[in-house]
Formats: sequence, structure tokens, C-alpha cells
Amino acid sequence: MKPVNIYTDGACSGNQNENNFGGWGAILVYGEHSKEIFGGEKNTTNNKMELTAVMEALKSLNKDGLNINIFSDSSYLVECFTKKWYVKWRQNGWKTYQKKPVENRELWEEILSLIEKHSKVNFYRVKGHMNLNNEAQINKWFAKFKSWNGSSFTKEDFIYITKMNLRADKLANMGIDEVRNKNKGV
Repeated sequence: MKPVNIYTDGACSGNQNENNFGGWGAILVYGEHSKEIFGGEKNTTNNKMELTAVMEALKSLNKDGLNINIFSDSSYLVECFTKKWYVKWRQNGWKTYQKKPVENRELWEEILSLIEKHSKVNFYRVKGHMNLNNEAQINKWFAKFKSWNGSSFTKEDFIYITKMNLRADKLANMGIDEVRNKNKGV
């Protein structure tokens, strides 16, 4: 079975401010078919937008039991799954190892329930906001990408994945623009 590849990104303009605008974007690719989705929220955080991108992408799938690859530039998101933080969180009643409540619990729980519907879900970390016009930077970050994700990816795969991440970032910014325009004068 061919995998569904999902490329996601989240963004927040004014992340540290009480009043801000956030956006998320995702691209779902299955064979020759692709779908782009995006949205935004007022008064949110970058991490919430990163999680929302994955959640909304998974919610948009029409079938269960799929093999899915998720590519994100959020180490927060990717490491939760590659290092299985969520297992300890669940065991500890949704508390961190420091005994503090897990931030964004409701989003994590929703993502986990969506993931559990599928045969296999892999998470891969991508370098965000990368300049693909600099060969030295491409080589440097390709090496880093392989250290994060294993050596099964070619340089061409890496460039394609990076381009998709850049597109997901544009979609997230479209989400910011959409919610900002809705809230003008508010």
C-alpha cells in the first residue's frame, strides 16, 4: 500500500503577545493526488498551530488503516512521537516528568485518537524556512536531516520534502492572513 505523505507547518504572528494571529497549513499527497488545507486562529501559540496542522490533516483523511508519513519542522511535535513522550504522559495522568500538566493536552489526545485509526504513522523532522538556493546549506541540512530521520532518504527526497515544507509554511501564513482579515477593526 502506498503511503499518504503529509507535510505540515504552523505559524504565529506575535506569538509572545496576548493578542496575536496564528495559522496552520498541510499538504496531503497520495500517489498523484494532492490536497492543500489551511486555517487560522486568533490568540493562539505556534505550538498549537503546529499540532492543529497535523490534527486537521489527519481529520481530512477518508479512510482508516493507512500508512502515513508526517513531515514537520516542529521538533516539539516530531519528538513527542519519535521519543514516545505521550506514553509517559498517559501513564502519568497527562503530567510531564516535572509533574506539570502537559500543555495542549486536548490537541495531543485528538491527534493520538486519529493516529490510532491507522496501520502505521511515521514522523519525520524537517528544517524549516530553508533557502534552497545555497548548495552548501542544502548539503549541511541534508546531513542533519539524515541524522534526524535515518539514511533512507535521498538528496532529491530531501529537496522535495523541503519544498513541501516551504509550501506548508505559505499555507500557514495564508491562514494567518485570513483570520487577521476577519478580525480587522475588532
